[in-house]
Amino acid sequence: MNTRIVKIAQLADDKAPFIEWMNSLDKNTKIRIQSRLTRLLENNFGDHKKIDNEISELRFKFGSGYRIYYTEIDNIIVLLINGGNKSTQNKDILKAKNILQEWRNLQ
Repeated sequence: MNTRIVKIAQLADDKAPFIEWMNSLDKNTKIRIQSRLTRLLENNFGDHKKIDNEISELRFKFGSGYRIYYTEIDNIIVLLINGGNKSTQNKDILKAKNILQEWRNLQ
């Protein structure tokens, strides 16, 4: 079994949009999402979908249809970019693309 490394995209001034999003959620939602993220370490993505050649989303079927946007690097690292829900999906995908570009510019 391949294991993964999960990282969080950090931008200038140590901003981390994914952490900011997680901090906006209630405790029970955070616990459910953290449980899912733990499974990523064992290459168990569950319900997910490739958005384009760079961005994919983890889909959650509870609450408001939470989404976590991520990219894979060298098929080993999962970089968490940002989160959102079904109702803001298009805006969140555009934001994820912008965050990923900014993150790459800092590398």
